[in-house]
Amino acid sequence: MTAVETRDVLVVGAGFGGLYSLYVLREAGFHVTAVERGSGVGGTWYWNRYPGARCDVESLQYSYSFDDDLQQDWEWTERYAGQPEILKYAQHVSTRFDLTDLIDFNTNVESMNYDAEQQQWTVSTNSLTYKAKFVIAATGCLSSTNLPDFPGLEQFEGDTYHTGRWPHEKVDFAGQRVGIIGTGSSAVQAIPVIAAEAAELTVFQRTPNYSIPAHNKPLDPSEQNEVKSRYEELRSAARAERSGILSIFPPNEDLAREASDAEFEARMNERWDYGGFGFYRSYIDIVVDPQSNERVAEYVRGHIASKVDDPATAALLSPSNTIACKRPCLDTEYYETFNSEHVHLVDISETEIQAITPTGVSVNGQEFEFDALVFATGFDAMTGALLGMNITGVDGCTLAEAWAEGPRTYLGLSVPKFPNLFTVTGPGSPSVLTNMIMAIEQHVEWIRDCLVAMRDEQIATIEASSDAADSWVEHVNAIADQTLYPSCNSWYLGANIPGKTRVFMPLIGFPAYAERCEQVAANNYEGFALA
Repeated sequence: MTAVETRDVLVVGAGFGGLYSLYVLREAGFHVTAVERGSGVGGTWYWNRYPGARCDVESLQYSYSFDDDLQQDWEWTERYAGQPEILKYAQHVSTRFDLTDLIDFNTNVESMNYDAEQQQWTVSTNSLTYKAKFVIAATGCLSSTNLPDFPGLEQFEGDTYHTGRWPHEKVDFAGQRVGIIGTGSSAVQAIPVIAAEAAELTVFQRTPNYSIPAHNKPLDPSEQNEVKSRYEELRSAARAERSGILSIFPPNEDLAREASDAEFEARMNERWDYGGFGFYRSYIDIVVDPQSNERVAEYVRGHIASKVDDPATAALLSPSNTIACKRPCLDTEYYETFNSEHVHLVDISETEIQAITPTGVSVNGQEFEFDALVFATGFDAMTGALLGMNITGVDGCTLAEAWAEGPRTYLGLSVPKFPNLFTVTGPGSPSVLTNMIMAIEQHVEWIRDCLVAMRDEQIATIEASSDAADSWVEHVNAIADQTLYPSCNSWYLGANIPGKTRVFMPLIGFPAYAERCEQVAANNYEGFALA
C-alpha cells in the first residue's frame, strides 16, 4: 500500500522557483515539502548540461536578491555564468538555508486530483502519495523537452543526446562524426564547443536565428565589488525595467527609422561590441515598428556576412524574419564556427528530415552518416510540464481540457476550476521575457502573502474566476499584438509543437504586471473566489 504524507503546501520542482517557495513558506510557518524528479536541485540547470550551456542574463543580475548576506558572500567568476557555476549556486542556496531536507528527490508527479469536499489535493507520485491543502507548481517554463517524431529514430545505432536531458557524465566527441538537429539558443551555444572536439560536425537547420555576441569574460573583482556596494539600488532599478534586466546603456526614446546612417551605425556598433541583450534596446521602436526592425535585422545580417567566409553558407545562416520575435540568442564564435572545414550546414527548411537511419540521417534522398546525434529541438514551453502532471480540478475537469484552446490563467498564477493551485511564472506572466529569478521572487512572495492572508482570515480556498481569466488572456494578447512578437512562429506561441493551439503565452512588461498583482491583493484578491 502506497504511503500517504500530509502537508500544508506541496511544491513541485526544486529549481529556483521551488527553492524560494520552500524558504519563504517555511519561514511563514507552513508545513511544506517539495518533490523533484531529478536527484538534485537546480531545475533547468540540473538537466541542461550540454556543452557550452550558459545563462544569457548576466550573473550579477541572474541571482537571488532576498538575502543580502547571500548576495555579498557569493562570488561569480564570469560575466555570463556557465551551467556548472549556476548549478553550484543553486546547491549552495539549498544547503545554506537548510532546504535540502525539505525535498523528496527522484520523485515524479504522475497525477494530481482535487477533492472539493475535503478541500485538498491528492498528488500521486512514483513513490509516495501526498495530500496537501495547497500545491505550488514551480515546474519551470523550459523543462518539458520536445523531441519530434523522427521516423526510424529508434533504429539509430550510435549515441543520441537531447540538449535538455544531457548526461551527467562528460560526453567525449573526440574523433566522432556528430550531427546536431536545431539552431535555437541551445544549439547556438553547443555548436562551437562540439565543433572543437568532433572530427566532423553537421548542423541541420530548419530556421536560422539571429544571434548577438555575448562577449563573455571573467568578472573583474572591482566590477563585482562595485555592484555589490549598490545592490539594493540596482535591484530596485531592475524591477522598474520592462525586462527586469539592467543595461549599462541608458534607455533610448528615439526611433531607429529616424536615425541618420552615421548615428545608427555608431550606436549599433557600440551595442554590438559590448554584447548582450542591451543591443535590442538601442532604439525604442525595434519591436513595434517593422521598418525600424528590418533596419536592425539588416545590420545583423551584415555582421553574419562579414563573419562567414562562404557566401552561400552566410546566406543560409541569415534570417529573413522579424528580429527579436523569437527568443534572441547570445553566442561565442557561433557564426565563425562555420568557417571550419569539418563543420557543415544542411538546410532542411523545405525538404526536412525524411528519416533517422541505423547509421545516420536521410535528407532529400541523401544519407549523412554519424557516430552520434544531438537533438537541440527545444521544449514544450510554458505548458508542457504542467500538462504532463495529469491535473484534475473540480467537476472532473482536467487541465488538458481546460487548456484545449490554449492556456487560460489569471495573472499567470491561477487557473479556473483548479482551487488552491498556484503556478510560478506560468503562462500569462512575464516569465521568459524577464530576468527569471527576479520574476520568480515576485511570484513566490505574492503567493506567500496570499497564503498567510488566507490563514489569518480562515479562508479555505481560492480560485480564479473564469471571467478574470478570460479578461487576462485578452489583456496578454492585446499587449503582444501591439508589438512584432506574434509575427514569428516561435515557442512563445507554441508553434514548435504540432497541434498546440497558437496563443501568445508570456506577458510583455514586468513593472505593470507587478503593480497589477499588488492591486489585486489590495482589493481583497479581486478576480478570485474566496471560500
